[in-house]
Amino acid sequence: MTKAANSGSWLEVLQTKDLSLIFTARVAMSISRAIAGIAVPIYLATLGFNGFELGILYLTVALVAAGMSSGIGFATNKVGAKSFMIIVPALVAVAGVVYAFSSDTAVLFIFAALASFGRGAGAGAGMVGPYQPAESQLIVNSINPSNRNRAFSLVSLASTAGALIGTGLAAISGHQHVARAVAIAVFRPSMLIAAVAALIASVIAMFLSNHPSQASHPAEHKQAKVFAFPERSRWLLYRLWVTNTLNGAAVGMFGPFVTYWLYIRYHANEVSIGELYLVVNIITLGSGLIAPKLAHRFGTVRITSWLRIAQGLLLIPLALSPTFVIAGIIYTIRMFAQRVALPLRQSYVLAMADPSEQARVAALSNLPSQIVMAASPTLTGYLLDDVSLSLPFEIASIIQTASAFAYYLFFRNAAPPEEVARREAALADDIVVPEDENPTTQ
Repeated sequence: MTKAANSGSWLEVLQTKDLSLIFTARVAMSISRAIAGIAVPIYLATLGFNGFELGILYLTVALVAAGMSSGIGFATNKVGAKSFMIIVPALVAVAGVVYAFSSDTAVLFIFAALASFGRGAGAGAGMVGPYQPAESQLIVNSINPSNRNRAFSLVSLASTAGALIGTGLAAISGHQHVARAVAIAVFRPSMLIAAVAALIASVIAMFLSNHPSQASHPAEHKQAKVFAFPERSRWLLYRLWVTNTLNGAAVGMFGPFVTYWLYIRYHANEVSIGELYLVVNIITLGSGLIAPKLAHRFGTVRITSWLRIAQGLLLIPLALSPTFVIAGIIYTIRMFAQRVALPLRQSYVLAMADPSEQARVAALSNLPSQIVMAASPTLTGYLLDDVSLSLPFEIASIIQTASAFAYYLFFRNAAPPEEVARREAALADDIVVPEDENPTTQ
């Protein structure tokens, strides 16, 4: 390994001012997401929402989130990422307060959309909201490129740590099955805690630097249009649209429904589900930290593809699990694979995009998947209500596995710069290493 490839310890990376603030804000935001991820579906089910109605809600949430994410991605270079790191968590805080005191369907729909309640999956770590393109650019701009995988892995660790705390709080503040008449009072503490955590994330973000984009052509930065298409990263974006659309269709089939599925399939209550997610987050807490080592050993594209295949295949035994405990074990294994792969996927996209187009690529690469993900829950709600509790997971398994093979075929010859540099240095030193990916020339 070259010195450059190994520069900076984990602690040194985390001591970077902006990255430490992003890390802390991510912990707080993941606490909020984890609590809402458990409380909101069960609260809505208690109010009388069935699977199809939840699907319509998640459709609304996903469409609004897609629009917000794309807008943020385009505007980040002009406005700066910091603003969105403040505003979006503040919206989530307001929505948490609204959910703590309202049972009006229209109001719940509006604020679920603004706060992206229902977006993401299960145990809560990972996606923090539509400002993620802005956050990703801040991460890249705050560290040395050789530490990019470590930085994204640390932020992934922050997500898991926050989700661990959030699911623990949900388990403590949760309740057994409750009557509709007292639902608001019962779920109010959970939603208020979620609101406070989101507000803390917003306040922390106020201390971030407002980095400009690291344009590869600085003279063009001031002339850049807010809604300019990322031409230099076109090759990357088109491929990501294919793989992310497939993956989004799969995730949309099961992700927003994990809590609801456990509630319906095994009659699990908020406490039981919170305890399961707590165990998942404890076991997967350090999963992101092994991601850079796996990427170094096997190559980012190869290990990411393998892990996504594992995620897809594990959905079938999960869907067919006869008991809550067995389902929980399989779900935990799957979440471990997902959390190892997540920072590598995010890091790879930013590494391969043109520096002046990173936020736009991060946003646009997920746009088709968000649209497909928006439509999938409606079908899933119908299937869960009228066909089968396992069929949505089985369909998702096939689609997600296909997305993994497509990802490998598209990017197997497109290694990130640090892997190319490491291989070239090894060859120059006449060191024999396993064959790794070669970069494509665009």
